[in-house]
This record gives sequence, C-alpha cells and structure tokens, in this order.
Amino acid sequence: MENHVEYLDALKYMLETAGYEVLSATTGSHGLSMLMKQPIQGVLLEYDLPDATGAAVRTEMKRVKPDVPVLLFAGVGGQTPFLLRFFDAYLRNAERPEWAFQDLDA
Repeated sequence: MENHVEYLDALKYMLETAGYEVLSATTGSHGLSMLMKQPIQGVLLEYDLPDATGAAVRTEMKRVKPDVPVLLFAGVGGQTPFLLRFFDAYLRNAERPEWAFQDLDA
C-alpha cells in the first residue's frame, strides 16, 4: 500500500519483475478490505496513508491475519531496492526467516 500513485506503480513493477502478483491500494481501508477477501502472501505498507497511520493499519491487519507479514516503510527512496530484496528474501524463506539474511549476502 502506497498513497502516491507514481510510487505505487514503481513498487508494483519491481515486485512483478521479481515474480509476484501484486494487488495495490492507496488507502488503509482498501488494503484491509483486500486482505480480508484475497489470499495474500505479504504486505508492504506505507507509514503515511490518507485515511490512517500505517501503524494503525498494520495493527488491524495483524489482528485479522496474524500470519501475514506486514512490512512498514517510509516511502520510496534510496533504500527501496534493499527493502524489496529483503521482503522478497523473507517471503521466499518464510518457513525459516533467518535464511532471508543469507539471501541478502549474495
């Protein structure tokens, strides 16, 4: 979830390039609605949403589906490629999360 459409498009492109099917939302309420209706492997969640704080949305998401990883981030920037590599490595190694760090060493 990202409230800036231009950033959302970039994130979506990067995740699709990594092989993920991406559902996107620009508000917390839309993201929560999708989480309740769709099978979701993980959530990238912007801190600054127009209808709620990312922290409040994360809390509600974890209440609804506690096993879905929700990674908060502070918008697209210089750390975005690392963030996406970490998120990808974590999702690919969900059964052994500590292995995600080994994937980042490559």
